[in-house]
Amino acid sequence: MSNSSSSISISNVQLQHITHLTNYNSQIQTHTHTNPLAFNPFFRTFPGFFLTSSDIVLRHNVLDLSGTFPSPNPPLAYHRAGPRNQILFDPATVRAAIVTCGGLCPGMNTVIRELVVGLWELYGVREIFGIKAGYRGFYSYDPVRLNPKMVDDWHKRGGTVLETSRGGFDLKKIVDAIQNHGFNQLYIIGGDGTMRGAVEIFEELKQRKLYISVVGIPKTVDNDVGIIDRSFGFQTAVEMAQQAINAAHVEAESAVNGIGLVKLMGRSTGHIALHATLSSRDVDCCLIPEIDFYLEGKGGLFEFLQDRLKEMGHAVLVVAEGAGQDIIPRTESQKTEKDESGNPVFLDVGGWLKSELKNWWSRDHPNELFTIKYIDPTYMIRAVPPNATDNSYCTLLAHSAIHGVMAGYTGFVCGPINGNYAYIPVDEIAKAKNKVDTRDHKWSWVRSVSNQPDFIRS
Repeated sequence: MSNSSSSISISNVQLQHITHLTNYNSQIQTHTHTNPLAFNPFFRTFPGFFLTSSDIVLRHNVLDLSGTFPSPNPPLAYHRAGPRNQILFDPATVRAAIVTCGGLCPGMNTVIRELVVGLWELYGVREIFGIKAGYRGFYSYDPVRLNPKMVDDWHKRGGTVLETSRGGFDLKKIVDAIQNHGFNQLYIIGGDGTMRGAVEIFEELKQRKLYISVVGIPKTVDNDVGIIDRSFGFQTAVEMAQQAINAAHVEAESAVNGIGLVKLMGRSTGHIALHATLSSRDVDCCLIPEIDFYLEGKGGLFEFLQDRLKEMGHAVLVVAEGAGQDIIPRTESQKTEKDESGNPVFLDVGGWLKSELKNWWSRDHPNELFTIKYIDPTYMIRAVPPNATDNSYCTLLAHSAIHGVMAGYTGFVCGPINGNYAYIPVDEIAKAKNKVDTRDHKWSWVRSVSNQPDFIRS
């Protein structure tokens, strides 16, 4: 790569490999089929419509030509998502399975709907099945046959019609069930834990040399999946969080020394709390997992809130569910407790903060009025249908997944990188995290909006 103030050229890239079914199974016939989209009257397949292996998406598209902050060399790149002229699967032989795992997220039903409609209308697939209740559904329930008429209005519903669950991951039982049902395409919708399961399924399918393609569609309302620009449902979650913050602001403003406390989703990252704070402009302090904070002493939360109440008469505090977990007192059993997905069980930081704030005020201001209203909209946010932006996004994710699978790719995840949809190895997605960078301009913007302290002890 040459640096110049007037031009830049990229001579080579490090293209991340995506597994093709023919890479590990020499018995698969390499005979391909012309993509049905070439004959679809609704599509104008002009030159460039069908993508090839030379179409790539760069991981980083912002470069420092001075060399002060060098980018990876050679630059990382991924295969671009989209339809291929030749496909490996004969649509008449496809048996596709769709499963949703983990917690709820706005847009899950839209992804299911668009997978069904896309397979049916774009490629002529007729054998499409839904797996109930997450991973355990492969071996515990009969698959549900799906068609466009059945899923027609699913995009208007929150949750997942297929139902979901945590845990239940038994690799042998799952892969045996996949074989027994004759599925040859798997569409797995879920978060980072689900993607780790998808990696294991993919590796087992390779080990058994099975002609089965698996794709992950990352779902996490927290937006904590790395590499991709964002996960579906996130923008809806931020929009819904505004309603909770607005209510907290009204409650706080309507009381003497009123504090509105809102707990938002975000176990390991504070993206929802951050973006909701920036969008609202009514938040006085935003606490996220990426920052440490303390309550007592100079520069602490109590001092800041006292000054805020003295100046404005009210305050709004937003906290992500994963914030402050290291300073909440725990019993020995609570320190090692895990949920069904193997994640540490978090204590209720909102309830703890509410109690600490009340104790602080009654101790330091025993004869003064004080009101605190605690709002936890978690399940309201998770359960709503997606907004228009997320609905469109879910369609693009579903269609990108279908195009890749029909072409014979496997063990990948689809998602936007710098606005362009790409195919990413599922093991990369399973390991990548999208943390809030508290050194960048966005967190500085939060602090400039809220005027909150940096909570760094002198």
